[in-house]
Amino acid sequence: MPVLHESNLTSLPLLHRGKVRDLYEVDDQHLLIVQTDRLSAFDVILPDPIPGKGEVLTRVSNFWFDKLQHVIPNHLTGIAPESVVKGEQEQAQVKGRAFVTRKLKPLPIEAIVRGYLAGSGWKDYQKTGAVCGIKLPDGLREAEKLPQPLFTPSTKAAVGDHDENISFAQTIELLGEARANEVRDATLALYTEAANYAASKGIIIADTKFEFGVDEAGKLYLIDEALTPDSSRFWPADQYQVGSNPPSFDKQFVRDWLESSGWNKQAPAPHIPQEVLQKTADKYREAAQRLTGA
Repeated sequence: MPVLHESNLTSLPLLHRGKVRDLYEVDDQHLLIVQTDRLSAFDVILPDPIPGKGEVLTRVSNFWFDKLQHVIPNHLTGIAPESVVKGEQEQAQVKGRAFVTRKLKPLPIEAIVRGYLAGSGWKDYQKTGAVCGIKLPDGLREAEKLPQPLFTPSTKAAVGDHDENISFAQTIELLGEARANEVRDATLALYTEAANYAASKGIIIADTKFEFGVDEAGKLYLIDEALTPDSSRFWPADQYQVGSNPPSFDKQFVRDWLESSGWNKQAPAPHIPQEVLQKTADKYREAAQRLTGA
């Protein structure tokens, strides 16, 4: 599959280019979401794409949307992406890397759930003894499993800006109490079921993020992507050890290189060495193969 850094579909109106996804309008009720091979880290789009990443994200998301639809409905329609664009060139851009979805109103938060003490959560805990304001027991170590999964939502930043963690009280202010509770409960239920399944395949889901939207009647849906290497921290169970940051099946390999490069985490990002890109692509594919069996 050729690398797709940016889609170019002239048969549909382009609504938005995000960090990874390009969004087109199909009609009043439907959207086309194209998953490109772009990679973002620290909320900055990197100049070098990951070959085949969009196809992996699509395959993994489709797997989870199907597996978890009994927990909460999702935005997929079952309409073939190739059927809503025109010409072979456009069909080639969407084949295997796009969804046709219901048009829903996205909620203004990212629903993050953490099952292990890693990344920014570990840094926060070292400084404050808490993660996103949630007090934790003393003496926890890096990568340790938390006593229970934590719901730690954040704002959704525009491209180039940084997401900001918010408290549950702030989530209630944004969504209302009933909706905030519904989103928290759905997030924790999705994570718990997915983490249990992934564990049976030798993968620990340390943390992940979900996005939700509502229809005109106010019904809640899971949208965007689901439990991919882009939106999650996946660890191989056989290499997991409390006290150190395990190797991962996600873009942590790129994050680690960027952290060591001296980059200030502001755009523009530096070019990524080819071996780092290839290692990341291999990790994405291995995660997809383990989880989906395909």
